[in-house]
Amino acid sequence: MKIILASGSPRRKELLEMLNVKNLEIIPAVGEEAPHPELAPDALVKELSRCKAAEVAARCAGADDVVIGADTIVVLDDAVLGKPKSPDDAKRMLRALSGRSHTVFTGVTVIRGSEQLRCAERTEVSFRALSDEEIARYVATGEPMDKAGAYGAQGYASLFVERLDGDFFNVMGLPLCALGILLNQIGVNLI
Repeated sequence: MKIILASGSPRRKELLEMLNVKNLEIIPAVGEEAPHPELAPDALVKELSRCKAAEVAARCAGADDVVIGADTIVVLDDAVLGKPKSPDDAKRMLRALSGRSHTVFTGVTVIRGSEQLRCAERTEVSFRALSDEEIARYVATGEPMDKAGAYGAQGYASLFVERLDGDFFNVMGLPLCALGILLNQIGVNLI
């Protein structure tokens, strides 16, 4: 049995390696993420994670392999903040998050054979007020460019997070407690 992560995210890979997951393979989904404006954020991330996991399962997984798909979004005032398209877009997002609270949603799908389990995790994050100079210096590090909401709470942006209510690993892109529950339900124990 292999455990296949349907993501190229170095943070998700790092989290699974932290748990010493054996037989881990990284096979990113290649399909385009289709927008679903009609879906609530929790339903959206579950659907996106399902699409990623199903694509990789159909393409690469054996009957006993386990495929993990995940998708993370940041929501501020009912607006979804994805990955920034440019440094200016990252600055815009960070200015919007400055001194405010927002919600991070991650959907997780686990597929093994014909079994498919999904969940969505929600974490509230509060940023302190940020100066334009801090935002510019942070964007210049390059760290925000591949992250939903233009920040990584495990990196330099940890200096911005005043409060967090929920699973910290969810903010990194893979809620480990929820993932562990899904894996147990599908017959895989990580301990």
